[in-house]
Amino acid sequence: MLENLDELPTRIGPALLHASRNAGVAVAYHDLTNRAVWTQNFERYVQPDGSSGIASSLASARMKEARTRVASTGQAEGFEITSSADETGVRWFDVWIDPDISNSGHTEGLVTTIVETTEQKRRDQTLKALLREVSHRSRNLLAIAQSIATQTGRYTDTIEGFLSRFRGRLQALATSQDLVTSSNWRGAGFRETVTSQMARYTQRKPSALKISGADPYLTPNAALHVALAIHELTVNSVSHGALKGGNGEVEVSADIALDQSDEPQLTMVWCEKLPPGNSEGEIRRRFGSVTLERAVPAALNGTARLNIGPGEVCYQLIVPGSNFESSATVL
Repeated sequence: MLENLDELPTRIGPALLHASRNAGVAVAYHDLTNRAVWTQNFERYVQPDGSSGIASSLASARMKEARTRVASTGQAEGFEITSSADETGVRWFDVWIDPDISNSGHTEGLVTTIVETTEQKRRDQTLKALLREVSHRSRNLLAIAQSIATQTGRYTDTIEGFLSRFRGRLQALATSQDLVTSSNWRGAGFRETVTSQMARYTQRKPSALKISGADPYLTPNAALHVALAIHELTVNSVSHGALKGGNGEVEVSADIALDQSDEPQLTMVWCEKLPPGNSEGEIRRRFGSVTLERAVPAALNGTARLNIGPGEVCYQLIVPGSNFESSATVL
């Protein structure tokens, strides 16, 4: 508590100036002829090249006109200004011009307050960009879900069958989406995409999956569609293939090489041995080949081939380099 209240007015001024400096607020006082009487804290706005930067705006025509209006009307004004771009980009500032009114009610001067809002503006711009990206990806997900529903319904005879297959494919989509989201929408690694889709079916026997070759980082779209392919292959393997009896194995490999145009391309291969007594024709009839041979490669601008031969199933998916980062690791 202040001991001497008579000293309060003289002590408030320096205290407020210190507070404005610590808060990053610049303050200027002009007389009614638009002459700067004093300024405080504008040194923080000096440009790296030594120019006055935002401080020069005090003498701009816009600022002079605003101060003239405030002096005439006695009504405060506020607006936004920007400085020219430096190495960090454009800077934004909020400006307030207030009349300094005496006890007799006359305007004696003008107080200009400037606060930099650059960080807030940049955060707002980043947030808006992220929201646009989320909206875009949400539309993509809805389009993929619609395509899955259409393809599933077209090649399923019963409601029960449709629901079973559709739920499984949506779960595959959700699992892959979790990986993409956790990476801040960058995508997902090839190996984690494969293992996450097969985890529900191979967790009791991790050795059922043998994965080798490159481990490229897939784009979000590629991660979703590779996940759908792996899900389809896994479900069919559990139902009719190597994973049906719980003792089989599946081999998945990835290879990155240059195509005829010297562009990188990823070749994924899935191979498994069929259990004895399985008819190749029956396997072919039950296999979800539409997703594997049409939907997935079309979404990735790639090609695919499903071979159900004597005693084995092999699936090959080739996708161009636009679907992954070419700086992949090989393990």
